[in-house]
Amino acid sequence: MPTSSARAQGTFDHRMAVFATDEEFVAAALPFLAEGLAAPDEPPPVAIAAPGKLDLLREALGGDARRVGFVPHTEWYSGSAANAVAQGAGYLAAHAGHQGRVHLLMEPDWAGRAGRSARESSEWIRYEAFANLLFAPLATTALCAYDTRTAGPAVIAAARRTHPGTGVYEDPLRIAAELDAVPLPPPPRDARPLPAPEPHAVRTWATGQGLPAADAELFAAAVSEAAAVLDPVGHVLLWGEAPGCVCELRSPRRVDDPLAGFVPPPAAEPAVGQGLWFARQVCAYVDVRDDEAGAVVRLQYT
Repeated sequence: MPTSSARAQGTFDHRMAVFATDEEFVAAALPFLAEGLAAPDEPPPVAIAAPGKLDLLREALGGDARRVGFVPHTEWYSGSAANAVAQGAGYLAAHAGHQGRVHLLMEPDWAGRAGRSARESSEWIRYEAFANLLFAPLATTALCAYDTRTAGPAVIAAARRTHPGTGVYEDPLRIAAELDAVPLPPPPRDARPLPAPEPHAVRTWATGQGLPAADAELFAAAVSEAAAVLDPVGHVLLWGEAPGCVCELRSPRRVDDPLAGFVPPPAAEPAVGQGLWFARQVCAYVDVRDDEAGAVVRLQYT
């Protein structure tokens, strides 16, 4: 774990707790929250977990519960992994102490929506890995809570690779490279080509596939923002039906940066010009693949 001197300079302290019972959860959470309560010059610690677990913590904390923030994880983890990055960055900017000092107990919503698919789980592992880079300059202390009753063995094993101090921690960029080594499924034969990623054409197509007008507008804007990063775009393909509309862009220009679209832009920056950040906030999945011919960016609305 980071030394106290390193923490003083601002180093993200990314921890992990694995438990199989409510009692084990409370036993892991209470010392962590007590550490946050005792930390000088820090705002109150925050617990982000399943509502039932928050009730357990309130009861166990007694009078100290008034000094802890409680957030149901269904409110914090309400979208994609990129949305969670935005949520965390926004919270730290608004509520954390100097250099991002705050203790956050964080339990992803693994059981929500009838469980996460393998693809969703992979993106959350990417988020856990990238957190070590995205929040590296901050003195935030995070304890990621993994309940074996809702997060399966494969997820927990992968998560151990993303948390320093587990003994199996690996370079976040290596983990991302492994995830990106999985080939994308080929486009369907009936995918519709467009000569250019023109927003009106994408919006009209998406509306015709069943997306509500407001959603079609967002999807078209996400495609436009991604295309601006790739410029020039060599081909555009559209397929799928609402809500799973997909657009694939190919460019001779590589993206190269594995963090593209995950780094929050300055708070005052308008939505236009945010590129892959905007696209990742709007779409459930934004897959980026670089190869010898350039880059492929595939956006799936939901």
